[in-house]
Amino acid sequence: MLSLFKKESPLSNFQSLPIDIHSHILPGLDDGAKDMETALEMVRRLKALGFRKLVTTPHIYKEYYPNTRERIQEAERALKEALEEAGIDIDFQASAEYYLDDHFDELLERDELLHFGEQKFVLVEASFFGPPARLEEQIFRMRTKGYRPVLAHPERYLIWMNKRWQLQRLKDLGCLFQLNLLSLVGYYGPDIKKQARSFVKHGLIDFIGTDSHGPEHIEMLEEWVKKGESGVLREVCLAFSV
Repeated sequence: MLSLFKKESPLSNFQSLPIDIHSHILPGLDDGAKDMETALEMVRRLKALGFRKLVTTPHIYKEYYPNTRERIQEAERALKEALEEAGIDIDFQASAEYYLDDHFDELLERDELLHFGEQKFVLVEASFFGPPARLEEQIFRMRTKGYRPVLAHPERYLIWMNKRWQLQRLKDLGCLFQLNLLSLVGYYGPDIKKQARSFVKHGLIDFIGTDSHGPEHIEMLEEWVKKGESGVLREVCLAFSV
């Protein structure tokens, strides 16, 4: 892979990374957009940044965000209608960000997972506070069910700091990785920013996402582009068409 850290010719927008596969835009479902007005603003600003497709991923975490497939799809229809009325033309769909717990296992067993793309990608996350329990087992079960797991923001798991071989093992099992752009901006702190750049440099990242929960997150990306710091993304390409 070519060097990702050239400072010359910074991106003017994210047109070379047209798909955001991780965001919290659907209003009122989790800790993302609070209302339809906020959701429309977020979509409008993400489109202005250069994204041509958005896969929004509200949390499904039974203990805190007990969303269902039906509730998410209903919210998706409402937002699509609002986008049409507002004249905002963008490819938009809803999936989910699943927390890997017993409830997820139940949904997987019943084949009730929201997914996107031809390979049936499913975005998942685990606890930040310790080694993810049964992660390899759950990856294996997802693969046997025909899904392709995508681990959200692996750079935010400090348990993997300087342990890229552990991530490579997950890759060997068929798990893909999604990087948060906010990590590269430094939103989560210098350690995570450093780890994010390392993962990109070593070719561990398959997808990108803003993980935007509100306009304030998108504003940080806008400022990042204005400062000419987004050249780090020049050679990052999505490996799969979704």
